[in-house]
Amino acid sequence: MRKGLFALAAVGLVATGSMAACGDNSGDTDSGSGDKAASAGKVGVILPDTKSSARWATADLKYLTEAFKAAGVEADIQNAQGDKTQFQTIAEGMITSGVKVLVIVNLDSGTGKAVLDKAKASGIATIDYDRLTLNGGADYYVSFDNVAVGKLQGEGLATCLAEKKYTKPVVAQLHGAPTDNNATLFKEGYQSVLDPKFQAGEFVKGPEDAVPDWDNAQGGTLFEQQLTSNKEIKGVLAANDGLGNAAIQVLKKNKLNGQVPVTGQDATVQGLQNILTGDQCMTVYKAIKKEADAAAELAIALAKQQPPTTATDTVKDPESGKDVKSVLLEPQSITKANVKDVVADGFVTKEELCTADFAKACTDAGIS
Repeated sequence: MRKGLFALAAVGLVATGSMAACGDNSGDTDSGSGDKAASAGKVGVILPDTKSSARWATADLKYLTEAFKAAGVEADIQNAQGDKTQFQTIAEGMITSGVKVLVIVNLDSGTGKAVLDKAKASGIATIDYDRLTLNGGADYYVSFDNVAVGKLQGEGLATCLAEKKYTKPVVAQLHGAPTDNNATLFKEGYQSVLDPKFQAGEFVKGPEDAVPDWDNAQGGTLFEQQLTSNKEIKGVLAANDGLGNAAIQVLKKNKLNGQVPVTGQDATVQGLQNILTGDQCMTVYKAIKKEADAAAELAIALAKQQPPTTATDTVKDPESGKDVKSVLLEPQSITKANVKDVVADGFVTKEELCTADFAKACTDAGIS
């Protein structure tokens, strides 16, 4: 989604996102950090993939890079491209290179824990970014309130179904990856809205599937099977924009797009365009710049051996039972009525969103 990204360095099997966001550590920087920058330790960041969501190759990479550069702190930011072996290889390289802080978005909790354990054994401060590593023991966690994300999805779908005036609509569900704790939290949130409606007979619970690795192609296949097994599906709770679009493509093949509300998350260009055309009901905007800035601020303090002051929340690890010091941010529901908010915030540009096919829809939505 973003233009003008820094050139990516090729590292092993890493196809996207491998980058050194290096500040001047000589002590005479232009950032005003002086000797503090010179004494700051190096930060390592491992992003998960580029397949599950466009955000990892665009927004997170861009904002993290900018934040570390502005602080004059050297950062090595790499993307594991969904490969657990590569994830561990990257981590070992960072640990060997002497990073003082390691920030990870785990691919699963097992791999994440192994990496966190190695880092801690080397005296490295650790931060779980976006996804909590279950039983991982990270020192800190930076994310959004993911149960709240799910609640917004459930409420959004309920509102869209009410607008369609369907009687006892059948609702299908496409959950995120079963190995991602965030998917569990999203599900907790939207099912807290949907389950009472199922129990009251307002909605009918239709087929549901967890999509391995958030893989959009598998999501499309699974939804096609759901629709084949139950042609009365009138709503789809899709856990993110990628899965939402996969469902929309199946609905288009069956000439049902626009008739069946579909949810999403991440406020991707594709998701927002689907909302503008009426094919998607809503998405959830997580201001990723705020999340990246919060993670960078925390990592920078740790790299400079300063006491962090921003982690004022706690999240209980459901496996270890331990409280993890956290920074939790609030998400925002996005419908056609407020797509312009995402553009106004700078997360998506008008040029990216309002291409020729969507120009009129953008005008109608007040995007100028």
